[in-house]
Amino acid sequence: MNSMVGPSVLTKRQVRLAYAVGVTADVMQLALGPLGWAGTDETIDIAAMIMISRLIGFHYLLLPAFVLEFLPMADLLPTWTACVALVVLLRRRQEAAAHPPPGPGPVIDV
Repeated sequence: MNSMVGPSVLTKRQVRLAYAVGVTADVMQLALGPLGWAGTDETIDIAAMIMISRLIGFHYLLLPAFVLEFLPMADLLPTWTACVALVVLLRRRQEAAAHPPPGPGPVIDV
C-alpha cells in the first residue's frame, strides 16, 4: 500500500490511538453543545481528520465524516468514533484478503 494512503498493516497501538482521537473529538464537541464556539468545532474536526489519517491512513470514509461535522447538530453524533470503527474494519478485511492464512497444503488423490 502507498505510504501516503496509510500503513500497510495496522498495529493495535495505531488502532487504539485512532479510537482515542475519535472519542476525544466527539466528547469535546458534545461538551461544546449544539452551537459550539465559533471556529472551535471546525478546529477539532480538522485536527481529528489529520490525526486519524496519520494513524490509520487516509480512507475515503473520512471525507463524508468531515463534511457531516460541519452540518448543524451533526457534531453531536459520534461521527469520528464511528468512522474510525468502519475504516479499521475495512482495513482489517483488506489485510485478511491480502494475506490469507496458510492452508493444509496440496491435496493429492491416489
